[in-house]
Amino acid sequence: MRIWLDGGLRDVDDARVSVLDHGLTVGDGVFETVKTTDGTPFALTRHIERLATSARGLGLPEPDPDEVRRACAAVTEAEPVPLGRLRITYTGGPSPLGSDRGDVSPTLVVVLTEAPRRPDTTAVITVPWTRNERGALAGLKTTSYGENVMALARAHREGAGEALFANTVGRLCEGTGTNVFVVLDGELHTPPLESGCLAGITRALVAEWAGARETDLPMNVLEQAEEIFLTSSLRDVQAVHRVDDRLLPGAPGPVTLKAMKLFAERSAADPDPR
Repeated sequence: MRIWLDGGLRDVDDARVSVLDHGLTVGDGVFETVKTTDGTPFALTRHIERLATSARGLGLPEPDPDEVRRACAAVTEAEPVPLGRLRITYTGGPSPLGSDRGDVSPTLVVVLTEAPRRPDTTAVITVPWTRNERGALAGLKTTSYGENVMALARAHREGAGEALFANTVGRLCEGTGTNVFVVLDGELHTPPLESGCLAGITRALVAEWAGARETDLPMNVLEQAEEIFLTSSLRDVQAVHRVDDRLLPGAPGPVTLKAMKLFAERSAADPDPR
């Protein structure tokens, strides 16, 4: 494995980040996960733009987009895989212990690993913890992922592949690493960004291409929806066949199948949609 770290490619045994890096000590960092197919990243421009947005929101200096793009190219060329997870991590760099940042440059790490193909359907659970739609990190893709780790572990213990959160006012928000769509009376809906959900790259493209509406949704919509599906960079469009104890027979349904087909065709035709 070859890893880009602060300016160049390194072997995995030589790619070392300081134990005082703020991303490690307090989760002061942002990241992106990009799907690659035969060495070609999907929607890289959108991912780099969102990385910059998250960095600004966290108070970090914006990463150099040209350097990020060079790093991604170097890693994908060094590690060609049929289907890959390209991870871009950008942190506050070595800093004092505690919340104060140091005065050194941020740390940039890019690594590529092979990714398994996701199944066409999955089960999800709802969890009792909430997303804070008014919090400082709302809508930012940061490395402060402890809540997601806990929720996904619970999902796996209950035989599910994802966990869904409400926000603090009981509205449907998002999954641990996914956005959620529901079909009501044949129409496609997804929670608005004001719910506190991440502005997912796949979410935005599916909403545009499949004609989804942003709708403020109660959590009990999961008990009523005719179809439910998840989106993310590695899942693309993935149907849900069970929510908690509720089965959705026939998943993926017709609206989900249409979204799957549209996304597969459009993403294959343009690997970097703007």
